[in-house]
This record gives sequence, C-alpha cells and structure tokens, in this order.
Amino acid sequence: MSAKLKLIQELIQPSVEALGCDLWGVDYLSQGKHTTLRIYIDKEDGVTVDDCAAVSHQVSGVLDVEDPINGEYTLEVSSPGMDRPLFTLEQFAAYRGHKIQMRLRVPFEGRRNFKGILNGVEGEDILLVVDDEEFLLPIDLLDRAQVIPQF
Repeated sequence: MSAKLKLIQELIQPSVEALGCDLWGVDYLSQGKHTTLRIYIDKEDGVTVDDCAAVSHQVSGVLDVEDPINGEYTLEVSSPGMDRPLFTLEQFAAYRGHKIQMRLRVPFEGRRNFKGILNGVEGEDILLVVDDEEFLLPIDLLDRAQVIPQF
C-alpha cells in the first residue's frame, strides 16, 4: 500500500466509523489529469444511498481540511457489492473457499493475472488454487483482487 493511500485511510477511517460504517477499502486511481478516490464502506445490515451520501459529505470535509491529494479529484463512495474488492489479509481469510480474481503489480512466476479458489492466507501470502495448482502470492505484490459472485 502506498504511503498516500495509507495516509488517506488513516484520515477518513474515524469519520466513516463515526457514521456507523466500516471502511472496507480505498482505491486511489490517478490517470493523467483525472484522479478518482473511491471509498468502499460496509455495514452489517447493508449500505444505503443515504449512508454513502453521509460518508461522502463527512469525508469530503476532512479531505478539504487535510488536503492529502494534489489538484482536483472525483470522490466516490459505495458499497463493495457482490463482486467486492479485497484489500487486507483479514478480508482474504474471510472469503476462503470463494472464487476470486487477482492482478499483481509485477509478474509472479511469469504471470500477473490469477483466477481461482481462495484457499486462505499464510503469513503475508494469499493461498490461491488455480487449475489444481496452489500459488502463494505475496500481498505486497497485489494490485487488485475481487470476489467473483456465484449464482
């Protein structure tokens, strides 16, 4: 996790929790002049549009005062949804047995994209079974991971 992303999480987490929500994760996407800060919130009884609006309003104020992002950016607040992104080892452990897809920042054993059954975590690594082969993927190489909904 980058230092900027960690700082943003530390700044906004108290505001999110004060509104009765859990901070599921944060994506910071900077593409040229377009920057998006996407905040995922979760709640035991589900996230409503009102929850997203309240968190957006509160977090916007905190970010305006602290100013951790240079220039203009778009703030988005949403539920993680059914295809929820996974950010922490605890989240990976909670979704053991689910099918997930992962993209790494750098290749691991010659590939960056993996899709398989999450077999848990071991230390700082994610155990993923892909076509009967188990991979131990370091979380510090993670670019993006998400649950694949099963219907």
